[in-house]
Amino acid sequence: MAATDFKDYYAILGVSKTASADEIKRSFRKLARKYHPDVNPDNKKAEAKFKEVSEAYEVLSDQDKRTKYDQFGQYWEQADKAGASGFGGPGGFGGPSGGASGVDFGAYGSFEDFVNELLGRMGGGGAGPGRSARSSYGYQQAGNPSGFDTSGFGSSGFGFDPRTATRTSRTAGKTVGRSPFDQEAALKLTLSEAFQGTQKRFSIGGESVTVRIPAGVKAGSKIRLKGKGAANPQTQQRGDVYLTVELAPHPFFKLDGNNLTCEIPIAPDEAVLGAKVSVPTPDGSVTVSVPAGIKSGQSLRLKGKGWPQKKGDKKTDLLVKVVITPPTDLSEQERSLYEQIKASRSSDPRSAIANVKL
Repeated sequence: MAATDFKDYYAILGVSKTASADEIKRSFRKLARKYHPDVNPDNKKAEAKFKEVSEAYEVLSDQDKRTKYDQFGQYWEQADKAGASGFGGPGGFGGPSGGASGVDFGAYGSFEDFVNELLGRMGGGGAGPGRSARSSYGYQQAGNPSGFDTSGFGSSGFGFDPRTATRTSRTAGKTVGRSPFDQEAALKLTLSEAFQGTQKRFSIGGESVTVRIPAGVKAGSKIRLKGKGAANPQTQQRGDVYLTVELAPHPFFKLDGNNLTCEIPIAPDEAVLGAKVSVPTPDGSVTVSVPAGIKSGQSLRLKGKGWPQKKGDKKTDLLVKVVITPPTDLSEQERSLYEQIKASRSSDPRSAIANVKL
């Protein structure tokens, strides 16, 4: 990479030099979505920007490459190759001298000094270890602060591979992130569809995809469509699509954790005397015994009448909340009877709170 081609990868990603790996990843994914060719068809500037941010992420997301980039700037790739070839020994620049090439790297202040000295030899100049090749030449190329064309020593290029974006620990081999070419979308289902399972057809990038949704999925569940995500413009390998389940509200049933819930209204006399009431369940109505003296807000548990479990045919429970609902349109006879009950009532329902003070 020529000195004039130096790219500030931190500036490209819009992060500071002290940014954490998570901050770098978040910034890249935001910019990748913004400039991806699928979002900007036939936009050469967006495509070039996408390649630029991908190149920056490829370097800064790799701790070894980032360390070399921070130390050697635009010459980080050459430093990487030199280290792999034994140049500079275990200590790198400024460390133990010598190596497979016989070069004393301890005599150079930086990798740039070594490159400049090497180019001076190639061009017949006389720069030597311990002296800057810049002073040996006595001139600078226009627009090139170092005075030397180092373009023949490699270029960072695009070179982004989504397989390296899903980074793994070199020691433990555990995945620590997804591919930046993965995509996410919401999958909206009715409660009935989620309960019974269903199939949905999607159009992804002009491709028709049928997705089978298993019975018992819940809000927040993720369904992975392998190889249906965005394409790496260089390798054409595609990431995955992750569908996040969203459940539309149901007028009667609600999913609370693993259990299904509902509310049933009962009349005051049913609460006092007890009753047998019909309760809807996903499998049809069942008759439930309401015990005498039940309070409003208490719940009855119907075992095995709730939400499907992932394994087997078992279901969780249905929790039926009882709500005592007084009539609002009384007949004359009903009003008369309630007046008689009121007049003959022997207990005070508020006796327990008569002496409550703050």
